[in-house]
Parts: sequence; structure tokens; C-alpha cells
Amino acid sequence: MIRTVFIICFLLVNGHGWAQTETEVYLFDLEVNNGKPVLTNPKNISNNPGYDNQPSFWDDETVLFASTRENQTDILQFNVNKGSTSTWLTYTTAGSEYSPLRIHNKNAISAIRLDMDGLQRLYEYNFKTSESTPITDLKIGYHVWFNDHILVATVLVENRMDLKIINLEEGTQKTVYQNVGRSLHNIPNTDLVSFIAKKSNTWQILSLDPITGESKKITNTYDLEEDLCWLDENTIVTGAGKKLLALDVNSKGSNWETIIEFDQEEINNISRIAISPNSKRLAFVAEESPAKIIQNQVTAFNNRDLDAFVGCFSDDVLVSRFPNEKMYQGNDKVHENYSRFFENVKNSSVEVINRIVLGNTIIDEEITKVDSRDGRQVAIYQVQNGFISSMTFVFPDGPLTDAEKIVQEQLEAYNNRDIKAFADTYADDVELYQFPKTFQSKGKPKLVQQYGAFFENTPDLHCEIKNRIVIGNKVIDEESVTINGEILKAIAIYEVENGQIAKVTFIQN
Repeated sequence: MIRTVFIICFLLVNGHGWAQTETEVYLFDLEVNNGKPVLTNPKNISNNPGYDNQPSFWDDETVLFASTRENQTDILQFNVNKGSTSTWLTYTTAGSEYSPLRIHNKNAISAIRLDMDGLQRLYEYNFKTSESTPITDLKIGYHVWFNDHILVATVLVENRMDLKIINLEEGTQKTVYQNVGRSLHNIPNTDLVSFIAKKSNTWQILSLDPITGESKKITNTYDLEEDLCWLDENTIVTGAGKKLLALDVNSKGSNWETIIEFDQEEINNISRIAISPNSKRLAFVAEESPAKIIQNQVTAFNNRDLDAFVGCFSDDVLVSRFPNEKMYQGNDKVHENYSRFFENVKNSSVEVINRIVLGNTIIDEEITKVDSRDGRQVAIYQVQNGFISSMTFVFPDGPLTDAEKIVQEQLEAYNNRDIKAFADTYADDVELYQFPKTFQSKGKPKLVQQYGAFFENTPDLHCEIKNRIVIGNKVIDEESVTINGEILKAIAIYEVENGQIAKVTFIQN
């Protein structure tokens, strides 16, 4: 809960690497009420194990996207008004297709093809026969059609993507911007294309005139979210986590506003947004639940399936002992260590007896069985881009204390806004951190100074514990805090020594 107060008090190259995370494509009906986009009638139109991504609209009733089948990725057509049926448009045994788009004034689509030998090219596919023809020999990452013979595309150059205007009729190509993102869109009712500039730490949305090559800044992205689309010539829609947001670029001083925040477990890290030509439908991509990724890892461990287990982790996964004592790093090290573990241990299993989920952070309380030995531990997992990026173990190795009792007293004092009773639960040299080890403050006087005024000025202050794990001298609380009418969520890890809270580590969504 303390981390929540601190918010108030202190107010790789994006080419087609195609690390294929578990993703799904969702489709919604879209209306605009009082100038605000409203989504209804949600459908999972991919509903397919594996990779489903990069939706675009062929027309108002047809969605195209890349989808996995038989260990390769092909282009699938979803028909909204034909019984919600699907039809495969490509089946290239020598490679996979991605990023399908309709070609202007043709009964054809374009898609990036990645061959088994690593060759990456843009192809044209006949919509009826699926016959393919190379469009250009450039190594294109992402593209958008300005008309039937002019492309705006990102081209892989060294460790970045550069923006090119490609005129197929004239056989010309021109680099107009270096270091750009993957999101390219025609701006409705204009002769402009938008793209993302990544030259600085603040990413920008720019417009491009494909005829003159002139570019102009429109606005900044929301945080560092590069996937967006245009509802009309003035309204941008973007995704962030479980939210969709909109911005009116024609209104001075306007800010990104949340359209909707999804509470469904299966919708996470929204990306690749597309809107139909008539602006009546919206599609986006969402990653599977981080909790499902963790459960897949637990299942693979219990099945002693080394490849499936290691496949749940990112290439540079960091494995630590709480709070930040590095044990080892890298997918290859995970493979090496657990290969040796499975060789040396005949029987092993993990039983998850409690789980806390907050955004991309999963905390599991686990009972372990290693041959004839039983144990207990907590694992803190963080998931990024569909893979486990860090795994931190918490063991019951602290001094034996009645940790839960003092943390509960602290909670009651917090809810009563009793600053003296609240401060009495903390050690004089208490330290506060952001996970894993970012220092925030030290000492009880600082604590009293911050919370005194806060308690006085927040009459509706209330913290509810949604879940709790106690291990050794540590108490891990999932907290929902009401502050001035808003509900904020966080995880607090309390460490108790000598009957007082000596350290708190916060995890935020």
C-alpha cells in the first residue's frame, strides 16, 4: 500500500524476428457515441493455439491475419457475415507469410514471406488462386499501400528499420527517415501516411507525404506504445496493456483518454490495431494471460519436459534469489541447469497452492517435492512479450517472527489513518524499494512526514487485502487501495525483523 502513496506523493530492432508468442485476434463492433469510441460484440476470431497476428481489413466484412497451422504461418481470411467462417489464402510449404494487406485496385493481397533459408521478401498473392509474385527484392519489415503502385515500407538496415517510399511503376526507392517503428497507416481523408519515429527516447507519430517525401510531427506516442490506427483524420487509437486509448489530434491540449480497460484474463498487451474502412469494426491482437504462461511452465516442469519448460523463458531470462541476488542468466543456462537437475533427480514436482496475479507479474506459493524431500518456496515471475523474463525465488530463510501479526497491525493503522500506530509498526531505519532493488526512501521520520499529510487529506482511504502469502519473515500482500475515489492496485512484500517492518518492496502494474 505504501508504494501507492508514493505515486501521489512524488507524483531491438522492430523487424520481423517473429518470436512467436501465443496471441489471438479479437474483433469488435465499433460505434462513436458523443465523440467517444464504443466497442461491443467481442469475438475471438482466431481461437487457435499458437501465433495469430497482424490483422487488416480486406473490406468492411472481411478480416485478414497471419495464423499458425502445421508449424508454419499462413494468411487466413475471416468472413464476418458468412457465418463467421474462415478460409486459408496461402499455403507456402517453403516458408511463412505475415502482415497481409489488400493492394489498391487489385483482387490481390501483399504479405511478407519468410522462407526457410532466411530470405525475407514482399510478395503479391492472387486473392482467388493464391498464386504469388515477388514485388520487390528489398528486405521489407512492414508496409502500407499509398496507391496501387506506391508503397511506404520499413526496410531492415543494420540494427534498425528505415522508412522508404517505393514507386513500382518508376522502379525507384527513396529513404525518407531513419529508425522508425512498425506501425504504418494511411490517414483517413488525407493523402498522408503516419509512421513512428524512434530517434529519441520519446517516440513521435509523424505524417508523411509519399509524393513529396515531406514529414511533419503530429504528436507523441502514448508512453512507448507504437501500435496504433486511425478512427478518422483526427482520432488515433492505441493500445497499452489491457487498455485501448484515443487521442483527438485536432484539439489543442488534449490527452490520451482510455476508451476501455479489459478485465478479462485472456486480453493482455494489446497490439496491432486495425479499423475497417467504414469505421464500424475494430480488430486487435492480445497476448495470452501471463498466468497461463506460468502454468504452462509449471506443467512442463512436472511432466519433466525439458524443451517445453525451457521454451517458456526469454532468451535473456534472469533467475535470482530475492530481492536481486543473481543466480544465473540466459535461456541456455536455464536449459543447462534444469537438464542437470532432471538427470540427477528421479522424482520432482511443484504444486501451486496460492497465486497472485498483477498485470505481467505472477507470484506463486509452491510446495516442492524433490525425491523424498518436501519444501516450500515462492516464485516471482515477470512476463514480457509472451515469455518469462525473470524468475525470482523467495525462500523461508529469514528469522522466525510473527510477521503476519505486525503487518496486519500496520494495515489496521493505515485504514484508521492513525499515523502514530502506523509508524510504530516500522523499524527506525526502514527501507522502501521498488522491485527488484530500486531504492525509494529510508528512515521512520521520512515515513511519518509523507504519511501525516496524506492521512489527513484522504478521508476515503482504505486498503483491502485481496490475497496474502506468508513465507518465513516475509508477508506478500496483493492490495487494492481506494484513494480519493480511485482504486489502485499493487503488491507489497514486507520483511519483518525484531517485531517491526524493516523493509518493503513494491511491485506495480
